[in-house]
Amino acid sequence: MTDPLFLLVKLPYQALRVPRLRLKAPALSLPSASAVFALVLVSYFLVISGFVYDVIVEPPGIGSRQDPITGAIRPVVFLPGRVNGQYIIEGLSSGFMFVLGGIGIIMLDLATDKARARSVRLSFVAAGISFVSIAYTMIRMRACRLWKKRLNVSLHVISYARCQEVKYILSWKA
Repeated sequence: MTDPLFLLVKLPYQALRVPRLRLKAPALSLPSASAVFALVLVSYFLVISGFVYDVIVEPPGIGSRQDPITGAIRPVVFLPGRVNGQYIIEGLSSGFMFVLGGIGIIMLDLATDKARARSVRLSFVAAGISFVSIAYTMIRMRACRLWKKRLNVSLHVISYARCQEVKYILSWKA
């Protein structure tokens, strides 16, 4: 009990034969370790710098504000007033600093290889320490600016909170 429509559709294919093809599967070789590292590093940079956010929201590359004293237009790198927003240059610079710190740590790891010449190891140590310290300093400066400008946390509020905490601790011990 086969379906008559199925027999009608099957009829032309009974006269046709599948050709014998001698196709070879393409031989794919694994990429080199350097290529994989470069791909991972670039994708890490894009994710950390907020590339997806930049594509979806399309923020301006850099901001500007007018100086109240001189009236000159000055560039603004950090987006003020929005915690979840960023200019494109802000994200790219932050992503670059994170990648720079990661490369510094990799250089410090390469400096531990005893098979390398002493001068090469010292160069790796110097470059690694400088990369990590530059990245740490710049990321720390950016984080401080974010907390001060975006969240409007003033030093007076922080010192007041610390003063209240100290008073509470002193009253508790007494």
